[in-house]
Amino acid sequence: MRRTLRVAAYAVVVRDGQLLLARSRDENGVAEWVLPGGGMEHGEDPYDTVRRELEEETGYLVEVTAFLGVDSSRRTLTGRFRRPADHHALRLIYEARVAGGELLPQSRLRSTGGTPIEIGGSTELAAWQPLDAVPGLVRIGLIDTALRLWRERPAEGHLKAALG
Repeated sequence: MRRTLRVAAYAVVVRDGQLLLARSRDENGVAEWVLPGGGMEHGEDPYDTVRRELEEETGYLVEVTAFLGVDSSRRTLTGRFRRPADHHALRLIYEARVAGGELLPQSRLRSTGGTPIEIGGSTELAAWQPLDAVPGLVRIGLIDTALRLWRERPAEGHLKAALG
């Protein structure tokens, strides 16, 4: 089986009890909230990745204030020519604060009904969401992981599995 690796950097940005999120669509076209951030380009430092991605997806310039930790996951994806791939996602989670810029307005969406606001990207909307409303949002699991890292701040930068 072919193996793939994607390294990405994301930021938890909280201001006045609200979390900055981006919205995109999954492979079935369902809108879901995601943490702003994205994949590293070859040779790029992840610190620079998170700053670039936040500006592209939200319009904000951010100052990285802390490294919160790492999330690592593996799953089988359908690759090119419908061949399965063992995909490893390595996601670096930072804390950041808004240092400038403006939230990209929804009017930046093209009239084609949901075309991404970032050129060549997947983000269709960026918005502040109340922290207490996040559990009720249609969202990817990385948001929950990142919020746990933000709240718990484990010294080793890795969450312990929840006991069940």
